[in-house]
Amino acid sequence: MKYILRRVLAAIPVMAVVSLFVFSLLFFAPGDPAALIAGDQATPDDIERVRTRLGLDRSFFTQFGDWLWRLAHGDLGNSLFTSLPVREMIAQRIEPTLSLMTLTLTLAVLTAVPLGVIAAWQVGTWIDRLIMVIAVFGFSVPGFVVGYALAYIFALELDWLPVQGYSSLSTGIWPWFKNLILPTVSLGFVYIALITRITRASMLEVLQQDYVRTAKAKGLGLGSILFIHALKNAAVPIVTVIGIGFALLIGGAVVTESVFAVPGLGRLTVEAILRRDFPVIQGVVLMFSFAYVLVNLGIDILYILIDPRIRY
Repeated sequence: MKYILRRVLAAIPVMAVVSLFVFSLLFFAPGDPAALIAGDQATPDDIERVRTRLGLDRSFFTQFGDWLWRLAHGDLGNSLFTSLPVREMIAQRIEPTLSLMTLTLTLAVLTAVPLGVIAAWQVGTWIDRLIMVIAVFGFSVPGFVVGYALAYIFALELDWLPVQGYSSLSTGIWPWFKNLILPTVSLGFVYIALITRITRASMLEVLQQDYVRTAKAKGLGLGSILFIHALKNAAVPIVTVIGIGFALLIGGAVVTESVFAVPGLGRLTVEAILRRDFPVIQGVVLMFSFAYVLVNLGIDILYILIDPRIRY
């Protein structure tokens, strides 16, 4: 409980710094949303009236204090362009992003961990080299290139999958899954490469331990040695990189949703940036940051189950 409490308390100042950074970055960023709202034909007086109406003419600390007060009450503010509550806009777009990230994480873990284990077991062979070539390729190719290539082959040429869009889970499992296959593979490519390399490196170290040789001498099955005895003791670095790699999913979701026209939070962020819709940008970035902190907090707590030494 002390370990968990320390991790929870450590997350609070992190979120405070993130809040200050997000607000400061947008406050001092170039571009004037009042000028965009007023239009091209607006006079300086018209722009100033819009700025006053939106409260953008106030000092940094006044605006930041007001934003923090509303944030403490669960209010993320309203969009400068649509006047809709930011919380409502996020709620409308969160299902596609959660679906994409959940499928990507599932695909990455179920694919990369076995590949890393096999590569470590067959170290130095053509199987190991082939898996490492695929992992290096996954790191080297940008995600949007993979996305366009997949869309061209499987959507335009073969006409097997839709090229863009999203079907809600309420419309059925298959339409929902079918629209997410290409975005999931595109987003998961680099994530699979990362987890595969870390799994291989961690397993190589564990497979040299005495207890593994003892397990072989006792005649235990290959699957039992690799996936029960060795993988369990190699899990800490793997779980760590899964948590750290969550940032890749957040950043990659912005690009992937734009490529495949998925109406999620990533695309909402791009639209808000183009329009200088500061409250929407602040709300989405803060929510992503909060999710990242929670995921890493969960990873820290999971260490207790993986490595009992942490309890002491």
